[in-house]
Amino acid sequence: MTYNRAPEPGPGLRLHLNENTAGCSAAVLAALRTLERTDAAFYPEYAAVTSDTARALGVPAEWVQLTNGLDEGLHVVALSARLTASPALMAPDGTAFDAVIVEPAFEMYRACASAVGGRVVPILPERNLAFPTATVLAAITPRVRLVYLCDPNNPSGLPLPDGALGAIAQAAPHALVVVDEAYADFSGHTAIGPALSRLRNVVVGRTFAKAHGLAGLRVGALVAHPDTLDPLRRLLPPYNLNVCAVRALSAALQDRAYLEWYVSEAAQSRLSIERFCRRLGVTYWPSQANFVLVRIGHDAPDLVAALASRGIYIRDRSSLPQCDGCIRITAGVVADTERCLTAMEDFFAARPR
Repeated sequence: MTYNRAPEPGPGLRLHLNENTAGCSAAVLAALRTLERTDAAFYPEYAAVTSDTARALGVPAEWVQLTNGLDEGLHVVALSARLTASPALMAPDGTAFDAVIVEPAFEMYRACASAVGGRVVPILPERNLAFPTATVLAAITPRVRLVYLCDPNNPSGLPLPDGALGAIAQAAPHALVVVDEAYADFSGHTAIGPALSRLRNVVVGRTFAKAHGLAGLRVGALVAHPDTLDPLRRLLPPYNLNVCAVRALSAALQDRAYLEWYVSEAAQSRLSIERFCRRLGVTYWPSQANFVLVRIGHDAPDLVAALASRGIYIRDRSSLPQCDGCIRITAGVVADTERCLTAMEDFFAARPR
């Protein structure tokens, strides 16, 4: 299974990939302008930016491994799972290990596990996309070497239930349990903390693409106990981040005011989308991320096309398990959200009831 990039829509308002609709901090651009010819010619140094990242996340530097986007981190944990799988557990279909993925999920989880010879064990959600803790626990076998979790979930925006991570990690001590926290800046909740010392098989993934607006520079991080991180570090190339990403990340982390402003804009946008849905009697999921999943029904493809014709791009998520008729809208700058909602209002007003 491969992960195919979304079609390139061209100019317009991009509310389909959970990106930062305001762009990066001005401090990031200022930092990039300081680059000199030798900066491009020499291999970058990572000690300072790793310390900056660790400080921002509240952990020692040795608990952080920077990655070329969080996607690289998702792939390297899958590779580690493959390398530590027991040959005695090889399945007749040739797969070396099982990877548990709670659906609906970010497509990269399945792509990474499949790419290294893993067999995906999909776990469907409970009613209303609720997290199926008991079903996940029941799926843990000796062949499970990898569990991908997302907190809050993409595309629902729902958080992991209290206690779910600890229960899963303890039930699968032989597996890596990866918590994708791509949207933790918006939820305000993280698994990074004292529990990581106890849960040595847990790896937290973070990205600086969403809240910090660095998606185009590709920079993320894995956070775990050093004993857990060290085997993963050996699977990464020595210079996986380019110098632009290094400079940009340090500048972004220092501009705390910009981060807080954008998180506030996203929170207000979520509320606007939710109010819109309630007024129209449309089902939505109360998100803790920078997007909202909305069930439009059979009109979903027409709505996506109608907004695209006005240069506003949202994502049809109908193909995901239990998401039939659903679209996902990025909640970013309030003015961008209002423009989208106005276009949606026009669409529904023109439809026969």
